[in-house]
Amino acid sequence: VQLQASGGGLVQAGGSLRLSCAASGRTFSSYVVGWFRQAPGKEREFVAAISWTGSSTFYSDSVKGRFTISRDNAKSTVYLQMNSLKPEDTAVYYCAATSSLYGSKTYQYGYWGQGTLVTVSS
Repeated sequence: VQLQASGGGLVQAGGSLRLSCAASGRTFSSYVVGWFRQAPGKEREFVAAISWTGSSTFYSDSVKGRFTISRDNAKSTVYLQMNSLKPEDTAVYYCAATSSLYGSKTYQYGYWGQGTLVTVSS
């Protein structure tokens, strides 16, 4: 499966952005999809993930209550709605997919998009 992330940009603290991850290739609904982010000089970290059907979602503590992950299998797209953004949310955001069960580690995902930059100004 091929993934393409989009929707990043520059936003002020307290603002919102919605990222999209469009998939092509194999049956998208068979994959768990996750969002990760990587800030300059830091390791890539887990942000959120969503199950095959969208019935289960998982979040890191740092974004819980502010970010919402969702998917539309008919459009082969996963979304990350980001509200109440903080400067510490600044990073390149990547979407990733796995045919296995949910995971929060990068090695658990075999397919990655190219990343989209989110910059939150204070």
